[in-house]
Amino acid sequence: MSKIDPTARIEDGATIGDGAVVGPYCTIGPNVTIGPGCVLKSHVNIAGHTSIGANCKIFPFASLGEAPQDLGYKDEPTTLTVGEGCTIRESVTMNRGTVKGGGKTVVGARGFFMAYSHVGHDCIVGNDVIFANSGTLGGHCEIGDFVYIGGLAAVHQFVRIGPQAMIAGVSGVRGDLIPFGMASGQHAFLEGLNIIGMRRRGFTASRLQTVRDFYQRLFHGSGVFADRLEALRPMGDSDPAIADMVKFIDEGKKRALMMAHNNPNKPTERSKFEA
Repeated sequence: MSKIDPTARIEDGATIGDGAVVGPYCTIGPNVTIGPGCVLKSHVNIAGHTSIGANCKIFPFASLGEAPQDLGYKDEPTTLTVGEGCTIRESVTMNRGTVKGGGKTVVGARGFFMAYSHVGHDCIVGNDVIFANSGTLGGHCEIGDFVYIGGLAAVHQFVRIGPQAMIAGVSGVRGDLIPFGMASGQHAFLEGLNIIGMRRRGFTASRLQTVRDFYQRLFHGSGVFADRLEALRPMGDSDPAIADMVKFIDEGKKRALMMAHNNPNKPTERSKFEA
């Protein structure tokens, strides 16, 4: 049986799962589904066509499923879906999608979203991510599993962040970041590989060496980037992490591929993948 504080306002049509707790002064719209075992601490606002997975914990003043911050939005019935086991801290905002962006914002399972972090409209966010305080996604971003976004970091709309990548705090991300990559800087550049994260995911020393060799030759080798990529492509047959990087680069969409900053006094090399 769910436990609902008498000061909470839950509109007709909302679904509250078994064992859920809805604390004081929460507001829940008519098209909202709250999964079993969820805890809404207090003053939580959930609106729109929004589904919250089981066993999520949502802290005061979080606002989920409100209209996208897009001037073209005309109150269409788009959606927000949040996976199970997420922790959503104070004043986090997650907006539902837009029709032109596919109509849905999707957040995976077991994410940890610290205070004031933001997931913009039409974003697709993977599982087991961590957003530090005020980590921000513009609209239409794609975020892989196990991604870490540092405090006060901002990711530009339409940017893709590969699985297990890490973004340093106070960074501005304008280009696609490869899987396992690390980015930092006001205008962020590729700093290296997330070695600590890879070790935590079970990479052996020999695998790390293989992936490091690929990375160094691809991003710091001589010649044109596109030629280096073609020459190194067969290395994807030897390790799935390398195959993931190559596939990610091949599937580039609207944003340039983030490149390594070899020399702070020289412009970053541009490749054929950059607009």
